[in-house]
Amino acid sequence: MRLLTRFALAGLVFALAVSGALLAGVLLPRPVSGVSASGGAHEIVLVANPIHTDIALPASPQVLARLGFLGEAGLPLDHSGVGTILIGWGGREFYTQTPTWADLGARAVFASLTRDASVLHFGLAPPIEPGFPKTRRLVLSDAQFEALLHFVEESLTRGADGRPIVASPGYGPFDIFFEAKGIFNIVVGCNVWTSAALAASGLRTGWWTPLPQTLFRSLDWHRE
Repeated sequence: MRLLTRFALAGLVFALAVSGALLAGVLLPRPVSGVSASGGAHEIVLVANPIHTDIALPASPQVLARLGFLGEAGLPLDHSGVGTILIGWGGREFYTQTPTWADLGARAVFASLTRDASVLHFGLAPPIEPGFPKTRRLVLSDAQFEALLHFVEESLTRGADGRPIVASPGYGPFDIFFEAKGIFNIVVGCNVWTSAALAASGLRTGWWTPLPQTLFRSLDWHRE
């Protein structure tokens, strides 16, 4: 009985510690860049699933020109149905090898819990209509939007020729993975990268947002 009590107490302490860290991560603000919030209006969309967020950019001429390396890698940027470019950061092992939950393997789980190289995933999609579930729409100024594009570019690993390096084919003809900077694990995960990208563009988010729910809550909490 004493052993069971100790396990129960240890579990309670762990749960309280995790809950406290999540709460602090939402309430404590991440430092933001000082880019101007005036001038221009560029709508971006955060798209969430239970564990991951993508940043959806409009497939405008400006964005397509900046991300022209996607076309060079074979993505059909000129396809008539393309209205959005989805961008997400994640662990190489998990991200590239798990197109569906049925494909999840022990190796990917272990890498995500410990240490994994990172990749940036780019996907082409139709425009995201208002009311699409589990999304958050944000409006950036010209300077903020430029800062976001720069953050994405700086997250890529480049070869000796200066070009982004393809890490893996995508799940189909409309997406692809590129080598990225940084180490992925359960603490520094995809949603923390999304938070950092938003902070680089001048939006205030929480200091630690490991889940989509905590990222969205932090945006609500720090809304000015």
